[in-house]
Amino acid sequence: MKIGIDVDGVILDYQRMLLTYGELYDFIELKNKGIVKRDEARLVDRYNWNSKQRQNFIDKYFIKLSKMTPLVPGAKEVISMLKNDGNELVVISARGGNLEKMQDVALEKFEEEEIYFDKYYWKQDDKLEIAQKEKIDIMIDDNYKVCKTLSENKIKTIYFRERGMKKLEENEYLKEISNWGEIYRYFTTISLSIKNQS
Repeated sequence: MKIGIDVDGVILDYQRMLLTYGELYDFIELKNKGIVKRDEARLVDRYNWNSKQRQNFIDKYFIKLSKMTPLVPGAKEVISMLKNDGNELVVISARGGNLEKMQDVALEKFEEEEIYFDKYYWKQDDKLEIAQKEKIDIMIDDNYKVCKTLSENKIKTIYFRERGMKKLEENEYLKEISNWGEIYRYFTTISLSIKNQS
């Protein structure tokens, strides 16, 4: 099976870091009243920051937080098991779009943690095109807009949903999962089902 995997919020717990420091930045530095749209994952959509405030946050925090970010619990182990089970793993991430150095930080973290992938696609805001080009069987992503677009285009998608984020209705192309243990169970069940059919 060919599996597409997003990085931030799926492999690296970067989303949680961003949301925490975004809140501190908004409250302490900007002295704002807080979140405008709580169920939005991206800071750009959560707060009503102007372009200068957003850029200041990017410059001040993106690299620093990226270097501090731990792995999502279970990511390393399950990615290794999926690889050992013979799956092809393709990173498809928007990371590096704002700051190119972000992808280097991720690659260093993967090397340090001994996590390996078959291909990498960085700076991908439109993941549908790459998923179609690569003939991805299942994509794992934490962005509800990406998951909605992929599933509507008949690409099986795992919505790695953090508590409090927007819900999407599950269907044959969309499955909501919240941890890597569930992901491994899901893939193992699919593999057994395919073997039983052949």
